[in-house]
Amino acid sequence: AMAYRGLGGAAATPQRRDIRRAPPRCNVSERQQVDAAQVDAVRSEAAAEPARSAHGRLHAKPPAPAAQPPGGGDGTTAADAANGLAERRAARQREQMTYQVSAIGATACMTFLAIMATFWRFQWHNHDSDIPWSEVYATLALVAGGVFGMEMWARWAHRVLWHDFEPGWVLHKSHHEPRVGPFEKNDIFAIVNGVPAMALCMFGFVTPGVLGGMCFGGGLGISLFGIAYMFVHDGLVHRRFPVGPLSQVPYMKRVAVAHQLHHSEKYGGVPWGLFLGPQEVAAIPGAGEELDRLVEGLDWSKR
Repeated sequence: AMAYRGLGGAAATPQRRDIRRAPPRCNVSERQQVDAAQVDAVRSEAAAEPARSAHGRLHAKPPAPAAQPPGGGDGTTAADAANGLAERRAARQREQMTYQVSAIGATACMTFLAIMATFWRFQWHNHDSDIPWSEVYATLALVAGGVFGMEMWARWAHRVLWHDFEPGWVLHKSHHEPRVGPFEKNDIFAIVNGVPAMALCMFGFVTPGVLGGMCFGGGLGISLFGIAYMFVHDGLVHRRFPVGPLSQVPYMKRVAVAHQLHHSEKYGGVPWGLFLGPQEVAAIPGAGEELDRLVEGLDWSKR
């Protein structure tokens, strides 16, 4: 039922969309320049070398500015430049702290509610009888199905509803522009996806039998996908907050770089999904090899 044409149609992507959605140029931070230099080393054969914007994307690297005398040509001193850099770093740390507290708090709250709701659902409908294994299996199956289904849904919705559909692009384009502050308009989609998850969980909680177990499990699966998406996409890929050892997981490195290729639009926007993004990239001739080079070239110790 998934009308996905991102792989086969990558080369035939309408030129209008690529031009309209080309990422804007912006200054890069000191730490991001280090990452960009490493990406350049493994893509030196490309005509346009990639650099990382303040939002974490790869795009054509702008020409190096002309050398300026000490203190800059506009009258600024080295002390002024150092103070400005310190202020930007402090602001970034505050933004990361804001998002990290929000992410951890939301995850802890959702995990607690999910555990308690699961316990009380089976306790309530069980009535001290034998464990309803059919409901348990149905719930577990739909948890896994909800996670996988959300990846497929995100792959389709990302292309059709967020990029090609103008009202969706009005919100999603904030994710393809330099972010100001800890949040962006695109974050509204997290709330939108949370509505069906909550509805399924509530319906499944009050409905006995296999049907209730399936709906409850589907809602839990969507919620689990949302938590994982927040830490991998927002934390690891776009560095909105530190994710610790998650950045050292080999497959997560491939997921992060594959999503950066989406922002570069080098392959017509592919990959559109997140967790299976490396598979989308690998299906394009030559793209899998580039993905391997980029993964090896990035400095993951600063994630």
